[in-house]
Amino acid sequence: MECRMERRFHRGFTAAEKTELWDRWKRGESLKAIGRAFGKQSSSIYFLVAPHGGIRPAERRRSRLALTLAEREVISRGVTAHRSARSIAKLLGRSPSTVSREMSRNGGCDRYRATVADENAWARSRRPKCCKLATNPRLRQAVAGKLRLDWSPEQIAGWLKRTHPEDEYNQVSHEAIYRSLFVQARGVLKKELLRHLRSKRSMRRSRPVDPNGDRRGHMKDAVSIRQRPAAVEDRAVPGHWEGDLLRAEQHLHRDLGRASYPLRDVGQGSRPPRRLSPRSSTRRRSYRKSYINP
Repeated sequence: MECRMERRFHRGFTAAEKTELWDRWKRGESLKAIGRAFGKQSSSIYFLVAPHGGIRPAERRRSRLALTLAEREVISRGVTAHRSARSIAKLLGRSPSTVSREMSRNGGCDRYRATVADENAWARSRRPKCCKLATNPRLRQAVAGKLRLDWSPEQIAGWLKRTHPEDEYNQVSHEAIYRSLFVQARGVLKKELLRHLRSKRSMRRSRPVDPNGDRRGHMKDAVSIRQRPAAVEDRAVPGHWEGDLLRAEQHLHRDLGRASYPLRDVGQGSRPPRRLSPRSSTRRRSYRKSYINP
C-alpha cells in the first residue's frame, strides 16, 4: 500500500505585505495579532522580524548618479553597432570613463547585456558598511565593559563624548550600540550583553499607540487640585494633609529614622508616636502601624 504524503506550500511575503507587516510592528502590535492579520503563525512573523532586531530595514533606493536601465540599453545598442565608448558617452551626456567602466565590468564589448548589467549593479550596491564598533576593537571593548557594569547605551555614549571630546573615532552613538546588540548578524557585541539592558529585550519593540493619545499616568475623571474647597486650607480635618510614603530596599532604618512625624491631626491633645528603628520585620510592622495607620 502506497503512502502518499502531501506537501503543503507556504507562500512567503510580498513586498507590499512586508511593508504592512513592519507598519503594524512599529505601531506596537503583537506577533500573534500580526500573524492573524496575514493568516500565518506568529513564528513566521518572528523569523522575519528577529534577524533585523525588530528594527525596520532601510528601503533600498538607486542613487540618482547611477546609470539607469534605459541608459544601459543605449550602451548595449551602441556596443552592438560597434560604437566607441566616447561616442556612446556623448550620446548619454556622461563621462567616457563611466561608460568604459560599465562595459569592462559587465563582459566587455562581446558579452555586454543591459538587463544583466543592471541586475549586477543592483546586487553590488548593497556593499554593507561596517559599523564603527566592528572596525575599532578598543572602542568595542570599552562599550562591552560598560554594558557589563549595567550602564545604558545613552550613558555610554555620553561618557565617551565627555572622555574624548575632540576624537570622533572613539565616540559612538547610543543607536549604534542598540543596533549592534539587537542585530546579532553584525557579530560585534555578544548576545549575552543583552541581559544587561534594563528592558531585557532581545529586539526592539514599539509601545502600543493609544488612538486617543498617550494616556499613561492619567487618572480617569480626575479632579484638578485647583478645584479643592477653601476649607482644606487650615488643615483642621484629618485627611486634608498631604504627604509621601518612601520605601527603600537598603538603609531603610537610616532613611526613615530621620523622617518627620506623620501628618496627622495633633490638635486634640494626642502626642506623636515614638520613633522606631525598622531593622527587623517586627519593628517594621510596628513602624507602619504607628506611622502609617496611627
